[in-house]
Amino acid sequence: MQGISILILSNDVDYLYTLRLETIERLLQSGASVALSAPYNDRVEFFEKLGCTFHPVEFTPRGKNPFSNLGVLLKYFRLIKQTKPDVVLTYTIKSNIYGGLVCRILKVPQIANMTGLGKALMDENLVQKVVLTLLRVAFKKARTVFLQNARDLQYFLDHRITTKEQSVLIPGSGVNLARHPLEPYPEDDGSIRLIYIARIIKDKGIEEMMAAAKAIHQKYPYFSCDIAGFIGEAVYEPQLADYSASEAGKYLGFQKDIHSLIKKSHAVVLPSYHLEGIANVLLEGASAGRPVLSTDHIGCRDTFDDGVSGIMFAPRSVEALVEAIEKFIHLPYDQKQAMGLAGRKKVEREFDREIIVNEYMKAVAKIVGQKAE
Repeated sequence: MQGISILILSNDVDYLYTLRLETIERLLQSGASVALSAPYNDRVEFFEKLGCTFHPVEFTPRGKNPFSNLGVLLKYFRLIKQTKPDVVLTYTIKSNIYGGLVCRILKVPQIANMTGLGKALMDENLVQKVVLTLLRVAFKKARTVFLQNARDLQYFLDHRITTKEQSVLIPGSGVNLARHPLEPYPEDDGSIRLIYIARIIKDKGIEEMMAAAKAIHQKYPYFSCDIAGFIGEAVYEPQLADYSASEAGKYLGFQKDIHSLIKKSHAVVLPSYHLEGIANVLLEGASAGRPVLSTDHIGCRDTFDDGVSGIMFAPRSVEALVEAIEKFIHLPYDQKQAMGLAGRKKVEREFDREIIVNEYMKAVAKIVGQKAE
């Protein structure tokens, strides 16, 4: 791909580092030039040293102000017209929509990635109609749209957002098996430590998590569950302070190094009923050899085999979560360990990030080949 220029649009440089680094590295290794665009942060220097160029486009990822969103569209228009990329890769909803609209106007090939549907597409209201219309227009000429689970793929086809020819199903964002290596299981020291890692919002199951952990800790004082993540809804600040005071576990705030948290824990727990693509933290936990406790919910249940590499429970239920945690507590130590090893084998088999990188390289190569004809 010598001489091919790639522009990548996202709402977060850290997102590109955590989930897209391997794709960027492979593109660079193939001889392509890679430019990134997102709101600026300190991670930019890393990517510039890697060989990327960076074009800051500042915006609020979840802002709904129509004038602000129009500003994003205009910034992308100027950027793409100026840089004249051969291919544009878009990630996250605003970059997908506004980047896609500009790509269509300027006739630049787009490869998009949808990491879940979100409330905007699932709630039947005016917002849904607007987003559906924008996606249909933005993706009309997209060369490839990657979707992360079968439900999302069917939704896009049913709502005429994409065609079968455009749509490609991939196993989430995958997991870097080297960055999340298999770790020795914690020693059998009489304690049980779980870790919850997610954005602190209602539909990630934070309320159920805190209530269940407090109940379990009262019954089993050797049990704890630490909580890590960015507070997405301010109402949870005092609740997390109260949770830490209960000694059922600590609120650790937002943490960049989640592998070290997983390594110290006996299992990863996520009682989510969020509209996930595929829950990355569950893949990362399984990759490190930790059992997964999560819901019978799209994007969560796909990451583990119930009773083999984890324990499944009903979403939106404190009682179901308590029952799952108690079930895990009562498993013999060697069975907990075996569950973790089974999870590692599953991610090696089904969720290796190289699978996703290879799909991207195929999609880019197809565009490059068409250009050469």
